[in-house]
Amino acid sequence: MLTFLNNIDQTILFFIQNNFHFPLIDKIMILFTTAGNWGLIWIIISILLLLNKKTRNIGIVTLIALFLSAIFVEVLLKNIIQRPRPFIAFPSFHILVSKPNSFSFPSGHTASSFAVGYVLVNYFKKFSLLIWLVAILIAFSRLYLALHFPSDLIGGVVLGLICGKLSLYFYNQCIKDKLSNITIK
Repeated sequence: MLTFLNNIDQTILFFIQNNFHFPLIDKIMILFTTAGNWGLIWIIISILLLLNKKTRNIGIVTLIALFLSAIFVEVLLKNIIQRPRPFIAFPSFHILVSKPNSFSFPSGHTASSFAVGYVLVNYFKKFSLLIWLVAILIAFSRLYLALHFPSDLIGGVVLGLICGKLSLYFYNQCIKDKLSNITIK
């Protein structure tokens, strides 16, 4: 079964590597992957939300989602699973960005994007399409740039959605009431 899944991963990855690369798309994918580095775009959005009194609580929830996804992905799962990245498995791939030193499964860019995306969509429904589009493009950029296998992205999506849901639950159950009792002078 694992061999079958690896074959699907490789087939999809090679198809993308052999058929999708064009100079303009290369630049766009590099831009999206850079925006996702260290959750940068999501940290900036979180800070902007924190600065506005009306959206401060949403900023707190997005930061919780980022924190959870980072712990689960970077600290736990990548180090337990230790899956090599595609450019290590297939050295012939031409890599357009600096090569990450961490393991491949699951995709941290994807997990953080879907964790924060889940939170933001819950509060900003009219921007759902834009939020999910950015999350999907960040995730796809990782595949396009041969930094992850398709199953790494799937793992990142699932984990991200779980982290987003957990952050909302944690905030609503443990933090929301405590923050409303704090008065800032």
